[in-house]
Amino acid sequence: MILSDSLLQQTRIRFPDLGQTEVKISAIEKGGSDRKFYRVQFSEEQTLVLVKYSKEHSENQRYVEIAEFLAVHEIHAPKIYYHDPTEGLIWLEDLGQRDLWSYRSASWGIRRPLYESALAEVAKLHRIPAQESVEIRRDAPAQFDAELYRWEQHYFFEQCLGRHFGVAGENLRKLMQLPALEEIGERLAGFPRVLVHRDFQSQNVILRDAQAYMIDFQGMRPGLAEYDLASLLYDPYVCLTSKERAELASFYRSAAGTKDPAFFEKLRLCAMQRLMQALGAYGYLGWVRGNKTFLEHIPAALGSLGEVLTEVGGLEPLRNEVERLAAGGWKT
Repeated sequence: MILSDSLLQQTRIRFPDLGQTEVKISAIEKGGSDRKFYRVQFSEEQTLVLVKYSKEHSENQRYVEIAEFLAVHEIHAPKIYYHDPTEGLIWLEDLGQRDLWSYRSASWGIRRPLYESALAEVAKLHRIPAQESVEIRRDAPAQFDAELYRWEQHYFFEQCLGRHFGVAGENLRKLMQLPALEEIGERLAGFPRVLVHRDFQSQNVILRDAQAYMIDFQGMRPGLAEYDLASLLYDPYVCLTSKERAELASFYRSAAGTKDPAFFEKLRLCAMQRLMQALGAYGYLGWVRGNKTFLEHIPAALGSLGEVLTEVGGLEPLRNEVERLAAGGWKT
């Protein structure tokens, strides 16, 4: 039996009220995840999404628990209809096909309220008190500590600068060992942590009736709110101007109710970390996993990283190398 037939059979078992309704199933292409997504259609008006996940990755099994946690705190996310942990299957609400990324070419007047809706939702997550998230935190993946920030940096050097651009030897070693990199990790790790989405970018925000809904939140863990904000404002998949970023940062501060004097420092350093992580992922997914489409996003992410590095002290050699590579110097 082919996979789609098996999934249809499983769906009929879980939803016996379908009776003899003709059910159609189609694959949904989504990112670099090891999960498979399908849209199950009963009629033009009635659909749901079926997720087939690998039980080898503990994060995948947290999706339902987190979705229910978000619902309790009135944070918009897909409703869970049924979960079969034995088969690694989740049937959930179909929010439609319009994500925030799909509005990337629209005018700022159209996009701005959509971004603000997304930021309002993630601000709710960031405001949840620690005592109300003990259970979710207990089983969370590695939280954002100095070790994880350092891992993101190494991921960038190894998978992007090394594997993709061919920077090697003494040059790569000197860049990796810049003292400011370790200091940044320690600095960020010293701030109080809240729950963060971990991958809060435009393709992980679905819009329905102009209201934002979070998806792909299974990597949720304690970290800095500014990491989620940086993930959206410096998203390599979408071009935002510095003025637009400033407007959204101001909106977020108001929505989150933060007057933290270190806010902009944290945002800047989190943007650096997030872009390093994304560039490392693009190199890995493109060359190791063979999904070359991710390599297309390297120029935009590298350009944004170079921009951020101009405002970070102690990393001038890295900034120069990034600017050289962004200008095409790696081809010579």
